Amino acid sequence: MDNRKTALFDFHVAAGARMVPFAGWDMPVQYPAGIKAEHLATRSTCGLFDVSHMVQISFDTSGDDSAADALLAKLTPTDLGQIGEGRVRYSMFLDDNGGVLDDLMIARLDGRLQLVANAGRADHDIAHLKAHLGDNVSMTVHDDLSLIALQGPKAAIVLGDLGIELDVDMADFAFMDIRHATLMGTKVTLTRSGYTGEDGFEISIPNAAVVEITNALAAHNDVHLVGLGARDTLRMEAGLPLWGHELSETINPVEAGLGFALSKRRRDAGDFPGATHILADLNNGPTRKLVGLLPEGGRPVRDGTILKHDDEGDETEIGFVSSGGFAPSLDAPAAIGFVSAEYAQSGTRLMADTRGKPTPIIVADLPLVPHRFYRG
Repeated sequence: MDNRKTALFDFHVAAGARMVPFAGWDMPVQYPAGIKAEHLATRSTCGLFDVSHMVQISFDTSGDDSAADALLAKLTPTDLGQIGEGRVRYSMFLDDNGGVLDDLMIARLDGRLQLVANAGRADHDIAHLKAHLGDNVSMTVHDDLSLIALQGPKAAIVLGDLGIELDVDMADFAFMDIRHATLMGTKVTLTRSGYTGEDGFEISIPNAAVVEITNALAAHNDVHLVGLGARDTLRMEAGLPLWGHELSETINPVEAGLGFALSKRRRDAGDFPGATHILADLNNGPTRKLVGLLPEGGRPVRDGTILKHDDEGDETEIGFVSSGGFAPSLDAPAAIGFVSAEYAQSGTRLMADTRGKPTPIIVADLPLVPHRFYRG
């Protein structure tokens, strides 16, 4: 089966992108400037990403909005009642063992719930939701919409330069807010969020208008096109998990440092999937933790690399690298991974076997690069 193409496929090809298969889509991994330049441009000015491969879903409850809340309450650890109008929450689908089936964003706009989930888990998530819909909730998968992300310290300025119309001042539009907006005469949905650690926005746009808007954004002097390669290095530096790496059915939210996503009321009630296992780790401490990893000597460590204690002759495995490579902001190799809790303190020395040569690694706190989300 051929890979799917976003509405911006021809735009990417014309811009010189190197296209690769990803989660069933043809996506740009990098542009001629290269991953490092794209990464640093996002940190210093503004990066523009096509994330239209992610799945956008909305719910219709025929007037009974509480029905969608009840549906998602069965599948997530989120207190849906605490998601107010115009707000977004990070959440997860969990299984009965406390494993993460996927992570996602849940928003409430016009009194209705909508979500954005990962492309690689789209088929799973759609089937998972359909299996639990019941009679009072229907769902729409929005193949008619594209999604682009504008990330970086100048993102708000760029949108202002393009004349975005919003019902609040940009200064009052904070991290994890969502609103309807008008951009270049097109009605869009604007969320102040993203997966780079920078201030930024995700913009849901009708497919018919996305090429025109993307061209206008790309023409701005402070905007740089960014592919999946730099998107991954940015989120790794920010310590943000990716399903299949830092999240899976065998990794629970507490181990991954995501205890904040367990709503207090749901923790107190213990009424979410996998609560017994997850709350045990939350109350007693997990046996392993997600940490930053800083290799010494300039040699990167890659996903799946086994970590050992830095004692001569001690071959005990105490963890593994979940995402590794080069961190352009640090101008050095970096990684994130899981280690036994007793070795998770910042400054702990570990050892990795990279291509048959031991590489010393220092445990570091996450994020490796401080977040700059706009709190208002």
